[in-house]
Amino acid sequence: MRDRELIADLRGRLTEAGLSGSFLVRNLDTGQEIALDPDVVYPIASLVKVPLAIAVLDQIRLGRLDGARQLAITPDPDPGSATPPVGIGRFTHPARIAIDDLVYLAVSISDSAAADALFALVPPTEVDRVLTDAGIKGIAVRHQMRDLLNVFGTEPGPEGLHLAHALAIGARTPGGGHPVASLDVSRANTGTARALADLLQALWTPSALHPRVAARVRALMRDGVLQRRLGPDFISDATGWASKSGTLLNLRHDAGVVEHEDGETYAVVALTESAVPADAQPAVDAVIGRVARALHDHLRGL
Repeated sequence: MRDRELIADLRGRLTEAGLSGSFLVRNLDTGQEIALDPDVVYPIASLVKVPLAIAVLDQIRLGRLDGARQLAITPDPDPGSATPPVGIGRFTHPARIAIDDLVYLAVSISDSAAADALFALVPPTEVDRVLTDAGIKGIAVRHQMRDLLNVFGTEPGPEGLHLAHALAIGARTPGGGHPVASLDVSRANTGTARALADLLQALWTPSALHPRVAARVRALMRDGVLQRRLGPDFISDATGWASKSGTLLNLRHDAGVVEHEDGETYAVVALTESAVPADAQPAVDAVIGRVARALHDHLRGL
């Protein structure tokens, strides 16, 4: 009864904030969990960079790629093309960057241009296969990160950004279809809160993933720079926190692991959609964090 009452209250908080969402918190030691609609499929935006990192690091482990190999990175010459918010996609001069460092940029900085340089080496079908071989189901990897920028094609400007958000909110079908491919669950990189919790479980506990690969991805997630949603509610001197966020128009996601001093470890996943046509939504992000924290505290207190 307490679980149902909590879920109903949290669902009301999300609705009041203009959000719909899928949340799951799992004790990684016991498997006990609490969730809100955890099996809804969402486009996962930059969360796909975690499976990408796993696949690339596994290729390095097997000797099929050399992590020290430097790739030539050339800035996009088209001044009208959409510019990534961070990373090497904003460079103005050519550079050479090692594969190992591109993995760091893709996960810890959420650099989409770095991720696409890695996708050129390990394509989406291969990343998808690595997940399947590891027994991780429910995540589909179908396209590179540049397809997310191609939602705009060119720099949208403030008015265009507002219109893009309005399109994202208003054009989705009840079955998850959308005229924008990267928002359509049949064409986008997709996953569920449960599947992403399974991915975190495979990274933090013994699994089919090689221990060296899992340890490296955990370290990259601990170094994550973007902490706008779940981070403020979980980062403290008494806990470790490792996470990856994903944002695309009205999609606002976060997936991470909180490690307590007493040894308990929890996966926390939030996949959400906002009905507010705005890019900067700090109050909405705060609600996402508070809902996730409430679920975590409830589960930890059982």
